[in-house]
Amino acid sequence: MKNWCFTEGVPLSCSGSKGIKFCYGPPNAEPFEAFPKVESPSCRDMLFASDGNLFSWCTNQRACATDCKEYKTLCKIDDTSINSLHLSPKGTYLSTWSIYKAKENVQESCNLHIWEVKTGTCIKSFIQKKQSGWHPQWSDDEKICARNVNNEIHFFEDANFEKIAKKIFIQKVAYFSLAPGAAPYHVACFVPGMKGQPSFVRLFKYPNFDGPNAVIAQKSFFKAERTDFYWNKTGRNCIFLTSVDVDKSGMSYYGELNLYYASVKGDTAKIKLGKDGPVYSVQWNPNSTEFCVVYGFMPAKATVYNLKCEPLLDFDGAPRNEVNYSPVGDRLSLSGFGNLQGMIEVWDLKLKKKISQFKAQDSTYIQWSYDGEYILTATTAPRLRISNGFRIWHYTGSLLTEVFLDTSEELYDIKWKPVPNEMLKAKPTIFSPVSGIKSSIPEASKQVYRPPGAQGKQSSFKLHDEDSSKKEDASNAAAMTKNKKKNLARKAKKESEKLIEDNAEMPKTEPLKTVNNYSSELTGDPEKDKKIKSLLKKLNQIEKLKQDQATGKPLELNQSKNKKAGELEAELASLQLN
Repeated sequence: MKNWCFTEGVPLSCSGSKGIKFCYGPPNAEPFEAFPKVESPSCRDMLFASDGNLFSWCTNQRACATDCKEYKTLCKIDDTSINSLHLSPKGTYLSTWSIYKAKENVQESCNLHIWEVKTGTCIKSFIQKKQSGWHPQWSDDEKICARNVNNEIHFFEDANFEKIAKKIFIQKVAYFSLAPGAAPYHVACFVPGMKGQPSFVRLFKYPNFDGPNAVIAQKSFFKAERTDFYWNKTGRNCIFLTSVDVDKSGMSYYGELNLYYASVKGDTAKIKLGKDGPVYSVQWNPNSTEFCVVYGFMPAKATVYNLKCEPLLDFDGAPRNEVNYSPVGDRLSLSGFGNLQGMIEVWDLKLKKKISQFKAQDSTYIQWSYDGEYILTATTAPRLRISNGFRIWHYTGSLLTEVFLDTSEELYDIKWKPVPNEMLKAKPTIFSPVSGIKSSIPEASKQVYRPPGAQGKQSSFKLHDEDSSKKEDASNAAAMTKNKKKNLARKAKKESEKLIEDNAEMPKTEPLKTVNNYSSELTGDPEKDKKIKSLLKKLNQIEKLKQDQATGKPLELNQSKNKKAGELEAELASLQLN
């Protein structure tokens, strides 16, 4: 990778095909050398703890964790099979997952391990066959940890994994989500419908999972196979997006998606969207009092709702499929990536006014910096394997930094380093663009195409030039053949008229006396009669040739047999006499 260097205030981590490096963000350009560069062609995962004090990564050789103050390595796990990592909220525990392989020894078959970061000690191992939802879920204070095990939600307290503190048993529970925030803790569970029964989501308060009053909120619905949970920061309100693969109405390629709301107070509702179509993106405002949804067939709408699921702010349709709040929640970005052009809108939510609009083409990733000043966009593999790199923008739309990797390199992931919540402070919004740089990517022409004919010009290119020339040559050849035929016919007519005139001037001669056709009586002998018929036929042919020759018609070589007429007559007479 190139020597990326930016300001000390907003560091980033970058993972690529040649390793992992830290870099600094704008506005100043200073090299970052505290983090020891990791050189590896296979970087599988990397992540920060939620408060930014710990950084962990894994390659095809090992998994490591380092503190983000002095960047000293805290632990190394020499396991080449690790594929995924997960850190507890405070960075105390590191969970690792590998592809499951069955072995005779059950302990050796365990592929989910929980490690204590400071000591590098494995405190518990489990068998986790599926990668989906593999990692344990922790409360923000790390007092509670939960796992889904065969239709049961197991809860552990104070990292004591030898004893299951509590269980939630719901038949066929598919997904669950432990709410963030402080105690009391809450958990949501989803059960898909079977045999005509509806699906449902239930909310519980830990540790009250039994009895008639255990369920504090429930929402039932049809047409749901999966769900994604979105809790607000306080853990008191939850949005869940249900989905089914096939839309029986045939209206959407994305299947059918529906959005619901539930709170720990027992309130539930189906969120009414202002346009038909898929739901692309949902995100809570960090202030936990509102959320934004991007939805509908393109051009997609975006709407901000309050806790009563009432619209607060509507954005007109545009090519967009993602929403992101700034960490403080005072600004909002709406962007369109993937098969869209990469247009980004930034809005001030207090003034309800658009700040800027700019284009980050070919981007696959977007993230606000934790100070709310900058927006990171990146082109990463495997979504796109060409032109990998990243750009950093000021929220007013100015491009500040642009880094593209060599054609032989790929960028897998890039992240801003988080900061503690107490460091998040709102700053006054400015609407005038700050000074920036010009992108090295040439912009596509914005001029509307007008054909040469509409501009009074002759087209310099014809799609079928070659075919036209061939047709023209063929038509010329046809015309020449037609003219030639006319000339030949005219010439033949003149020669015919001249021949008639010559014949008229020639002296008239007496007409030739024609001889009667040869005939003869048959003898009654079959053999003789057959020969007589043959001779008569030949003699008649010779007589006709003589008449043609008398009129001046030239004879062909095979027509000279008239010289044999005497021989044939003698043979005929001989047969008749006998």
